[in-house]
Amino acid sequence: MDEMLVLTRLLLVGFISALVVPSGLTCGPGRGIGKRRHPKKLTPLAYKQFIPNVAEKTLGASGRYEGKITRNFERFKELTPNYNPDIIFKDEENTGADRLMTQRCKDKLNALAISVMNQWPGVKLRVTEGWDEDGHHSEESLHYEGRAVDLTTSDRNRSKYGMLARLAVEAGFDWVYYESKAHIHCSVKAENSVAAKSGGCFPGSATVTLENGDKKSVKDLGPGDRVLAVDNLGRLVYSDFLMFIDIQERAKKLYYVIETSDPPERIRLTAAHLLFISQNEENGTRIFKSIFASNIRSGDMVYIADPTNMSLKSARVKKVYTEEGSGAYAPLTAHGTVVIDGVLASCYAVIEDHSWAHLAFAPLRFGLNLLSIFNHKDLSSSSSISTQDEGIHWYSKVLYQIGTWVLNKDSIHPLGMVAKLS
Repeated sequence: MDEMLVLTRLLLVGFISALVVPSGLTCGPGRGIGKRRHPKKLTPLAYKQFIPNVAEKTLGASGRYEGKITRNFERFKELTPNYNPDIIFKDEENTGADRLMTQRCKDKLNALAISVMNQWPGVKLRVTEGWDEDGHHSEESLHYEGRAVDLTTSDRNRSKYGMLARLAVEAGFDWVYYESKAHIHCSVKAENSVAAKSGGCFPGSATVTLENGDKKSVKDLGPGDRVLAVDNLGRLVYSDFLMFIDIQERAKKLYYVIETSDPPERIRLTAAHLLFISQNEENGTRIFKSIFASNIRSGDMVYIADPTNMSLKSARVKKVYTEEGSGAYAPLTAHGTVVIDGVLASCYAVIEDHSWAHLAFAPLRFGLNLLSIFNHKDLSSSSSISTQDEGIHWYSKVLYQIGTWVLNKDSIHPLGMVAKLS
């Protein structure tokens, strides 16, 4: 049996590589679940605009201040120097302080440096302020923790700063502020922040609807369960629960809470998880667009399921906010969709196109069938693969790694990708 599992894994990896190449990924259904998005047009930030539109030191942005770091503190070890030759550091103190930052800040800064060179050939990213050990910033500034940087371009062309701020958002900074005509301000979550580790999951207390009409907590799903979902034509169906893509029973997560008004429903999911919003084509045909939970806004239309009539209804989002929660579960169904707490969601995360993700997971579904044949068992009872210990399933790790090689960065959620590959 061990040899068969190894063989199956090799086959699956081969299938993944074949399916996740760019040529295959550009071919998706024109209608229905997971319509392919056109590349988004980048819009410069306006002066004094900040993204996300919440205060910097809140959970929805870079999180709370955790205390000043000085050179003689134990926490000084949390800072790492950045010697990227594609970044200019002003370092007016001549101490190298501007080069010191947390690893998360360093990663986002290096990503932004590449974007700047691509956007403006011959121009580099310039850091005017990094870690502050001299008290030059306001009380509880994230500069004191190496979690904030002030930026310009190397040519100091102020007409570029609005777009520079937008590029910083795309690079994955947790809070970006077009603070001054002379610079933009960016910051990140703390390395140990629960918000910095949010992947693509639902809380364990979230419920699904079983085929017999009963409700069941996501954390209690097991082999043989059939849950309410939607097929590729947008029809409500009951779909086999196959496995968990991720299980973290004791994890602390930051969940986006999305509330609707009519009917009133409430779904919680992490930033990088996909939800469907309702859109209409010119001929009136209803289509489904997959979108990261962190990109949902008040006024968007999501889908509410009515299992009694087996119908879907569009409902307007009334409120979006964040809250901490315990436990994280990412169930996978045969159809790749699931109705959670009455709201239609995708089973997938990190890659902002449901159809791509569902295609890429096809080898895993094939593998489940293959193992059930060799075991002379039904798919629903193939416990060797349909249940999982704590952590991320190996298939997901391989898949997301390949995605970072072949997909456009705009298609991958920066926060979720860090969590999935960590």
